[in-house]
Amino acid sequence: MTMEHLVGMFGPDEQDDQSEEMDELPSALPPEEEEGNIEYKLKLVNPSEFRVEHLVTQMKWRLEEGHGEAIYEIGVEDSGFLAGLSDEELDASLSTLRKMADRLGASLEILREKVIEDDIDSSITRRALEVLVRKVPDDQQFIDLKLAVLGNVDVGKSTLLGVLTQGELDNGRGRARLNLFRHLHEIQSGRTSSISYEILGFDGSGQVVNYSACRSVEEICEKSSKLITLIDLAGHHKYLKTTIFGLTGNCPDFAMLVVSANNGIVGTTKEHLGYALALDVPVFVVVTKVDMCRLAVLERTLSQLEQILKSPGVKRVPIRIKNPDDAITAASNLESRQITPIFTVSCVTGKDLDLVKQFLNILPPVTPHCEREKLAQDMTEFQIDELFSIPDVGTVAGGIIQRGSIREGDQLMLGPSDDGSYRKVKVKTVHRNRLPCRLIQAGQAACVALQDIEREAVRKGMVLVSPQSPLYSCLRFEADVYVLFHNKSITVGFQTTIHIGTVCQTAVIRDIDRHHIRTNEKAKVTFEFKFKPEHLRVGSRLLFRDGKSKGMGEVTKIIPYDDVYR
Repeated sequence: MTMEHLVGMFGPDEQDDQSEEMDELPSALPPEEEEGNIEYKLKLVNPSEFRVEHLVTQMKWRLEEGHGEAIYEIGVEDSGFLAGLSDEELDASLSTLRKMADRLGASLEILREKVIEDDIDSSITRRALEVLVRKVPDDQQFIDLKLAVLGNVDVGKSTLLGVLTQGELDNGRGRARLNLFRHLHEIQSGRTSSISYEILGFDGSGQVVNYSACRSVEEICEKSSKLITLIDLAGHHKYLKTTIFGLTGNCPDFAMLVVSANNGIVGTTKEHLGYALALDVPVFVVVTKVDMCRLAVLERTLSQLEQILKSPGVKRVPIRIKNPDDAITAASNLESRQITPIFTVSCVTGKDLDLVKQFLNILPPVTPHCEREKLAQDMTEFQIDELFSIPDVGTVAGGIIQRGSIREGDQLMLGPSDDGSYRKVKVKTVHRNRLPCRLIQAGQAACVALQDIEREAVRKGMVLVSPQSPLYSCLRFEADVYVLFHNKSITVGFQTTIHIGTVCQTAVIRDIDRHHIRTNEKAKVTFEFKFKPEHLRVGSRLLFRDGKSKGMGEVTKIIPYDDVYR
């Protein structure tokens, strides 16, 4: 998405009457691609041993491409034509597929079935199957996805997460959300003011692990083959800084925008959607509280949503999810960022909550396998976004490992401090989802206990990097920026809050390649942090804000701290 496309999300509230016709998802499958995790098979009836070895190798490749998940279309030709199979051929093909999966220690789940009638004799029918193959990668405990939950205050975000993770419907007064709150004032007000985390685990057959006898985080992680980390973000405008920090610092794979059916698009809804689009995060929408409003009010909210999603500022195809087939198709296509699924649910009656769970179960990882392998082999960079002091353990830093890997006993460099320096530290232990682990790799969220480091010496925004990494700290940097909205014009000396990953600090514009910048204009800008140097990387996305002023951009050049004060 280009920067120009987002200006309408942050400006005045006028609605753009222009909209595009919503395209329907194609009923026929596209031709098979060599890359990716989707494999077409016309039939797998009594293959030879040599053929089985080839098929197993092929399945292993598809699983690697999908980070542990692959989709097999049985009864489908390579061109995408749904030929279908007889009952005997389909049973034999499914049996062969199970043998292939057993060889790799993978599980099967039949997602959907297509009945195809014969063109000549309508009494003759054939069937095609879509099967999910899942195997946890050898270097992971489970397949892990991060989902940010956005939306205006009082739309029911925390209640929705409580119902999804606990399996018990709400009583209509917010009982399901109580376990998600971290502070007493949140329980008293019913409003989230901090970032809270919940997990939703699925086993190999697609069943939610949370609802069984195991309730602790440790048990859910142990029995799950796929884990969705739900990041509950604040909806009130005065906690916008916390919400943006949760989006930039946690690097979510997807975002779920929650909208209240009876209130519609109000408050920070459009702003949250704009930030997710600015960070290029795939978004889907859940409309809650459908039990509290008339059908006409719900239809008005859905039409308002579709108008925004189809507007030139977003250019998405809204898809109303009404059945399991819609959910499966939407999950498979969400990564393309061309569609936006819309669910209508009730946390009191349970309407269509199963569709949301099925959708989450099928969601594929967004990072390509080759890119993930490349990041894992790079030098370590761990961004710190939370800090704890634990008795008998010491200082513990929580965050996301962006590159490389960390093991217990590793020697790393911590910084930058206020004077731009780094210090050597030793990793005491590593925990992920409250469980000790031997290794964490790029893209994973974890906690790292640091040996002999006082809590006051560490702050949010610092990084842990390999000793071999270039140890530079940055006070000034250049960036290509785009102003999403500003009342007047931005000139040299303009102060704003910068968000880059876990970095959140006030910065001053020291230079612009033009006289001023207005809404919907680009420029090359030199920023200077006001208080302390930070560790940045060229190519990082940034968001900046000051009151109603909003902007985005990309870091193009780092000016080392020593060069500024040489």
